[in-house]
Amino acid sequence: MTKNGFTLAEVLITLGIIGVVSAMALPTLIQNYRNHVAETRLKKFYSTFNQAIQRSVVENGDFENWDYFMDSSSFGKKDKNGNYIDNSAKIEENFNKYLAKYIKIVNKKRFKDVNIINDDKLDFLVYYLPDGSSFAYNMHQNREIFYFISDIEKCIKLSLNEQSGSCRFTFEFYPIKNNRNWKYLYKKGLEPYYYEWDGKISSLYDDATYGCSSSNPHYCTGLIHQNGWKIPKDYPRKIRF
Repeated sequence: MTKNGFTLAEVLITLGIIGVVSAMALPTLIQNYRNHVAETRLKKFYSTFNQAIQRSVVENGDFENWDYFMDSSSFGKKDKNGNYIDNSAKIEENFNKYLAKYIKIVNKKRFKDVNIINDDKLDFLVYYLPDGSSFAYNMHQNREIFYFISDIEKCIKLSLNEQSGSCRFTFEFYPIKNNRNWKYLYKKGLEPYYYEWDGKISSLYDDATYGCSSSNPHYCTGLIHQNGWKIPKDYPRKIRF
């Protein structure tokens, strides 16, 4: 009788093929996982923050009458030494007054000299959420909110262009400004960064100033939002954390 079986060489060849296929598939699997985490956390943060706003409205009245928002005249103002005026104490006070009680915060920390917007190094007050993500206000205004899908300390070590739309995403809560530039934010809660957006999906990709393919890609958040909180197949950046 003849016994059928695999030779050692055949087994090794098969294992080698499996290893090569696995090595080729692993990066895709990892990236798909990262995309899924980003999609889930972005959607959850958007929902959590807006629920907090709605609950605060019940207690404190319409947000048009809140004293939460920083005076726009202070935006971008610098002292005689060329440093941005530090409004962080007031920003934290306003957050605690109107929103903090409705959001589960597990920790908070102030980061100094962090470069996460334009080319200016600023101080940021960061609030940590239970899922490992966090969000931050910069020290001189609170209309922009920066959301980090995972380890903020790892994210901020990247270059400015590498951070945005990859591990850091820009939102805005500034519903009191009524002009063309704020059309998609006026009388709304927390929204992706839609400042000066013309309403075209193509602009979320290609706008020279804020498009997701630009060097200042704040519109990446809006691009994912407009796709139902799913990262488009042609998303121009790689999610990383």
